[in-house]
Amino acid sequence: MVRFAPVSIAALTLLAAPLPAHARDIVVHMKNMGKDGAMVFEPAFIKAKVGDRIVFTPTDPSHNAETLPAMLPAGATPMKGALNKEVAMTVSAPGLYGIKCMPHYSMGMVALVQVGQPAAADLVAAKAVKLPPLAAKRMTALLARVR
Repeated sequence: MVRFAPVSIAALTLLAAPLPAHARDIVVHMKNMGKDGAMVFEPAFIKAKVGDRIVFTPTDPSHNAETLPAMLPAGATPMKGALNKEVAMTVSAPGLYGIKCMPHYSMGMVALVQVGQPAAADLVAAKAVKLPPLAAKRMTALLARVR
């Protein structure tokens, strides 16, 4: 009979354990025209995990990406990208992150990042945020996708 020392069994257990999931980069394009019309983020609805990095890329000129202050999880760091520049945001807390393109916000250029499973209260609070009419219409459709 072969006997294993306790240290050997612990080492084998660690080797057999699944590796932790690694954070991923999710690319979002900022476009003048996309599948959902003019002035859009593609994709506009992003599901992410804590630690993922969302990279906003200006596919067309005159766009930026920034968080909506009224739609940001507690403890999350606000983000504001410069015009015509790529900007990345590492999501650090579960919840809903509202994103806008400031130059085209009134034209409805918004996106929603869902990190983990937001609390019901987070969804209610996000739905209560006042946005310009076209942005509100698009955001309502995005919030309907939260699961």
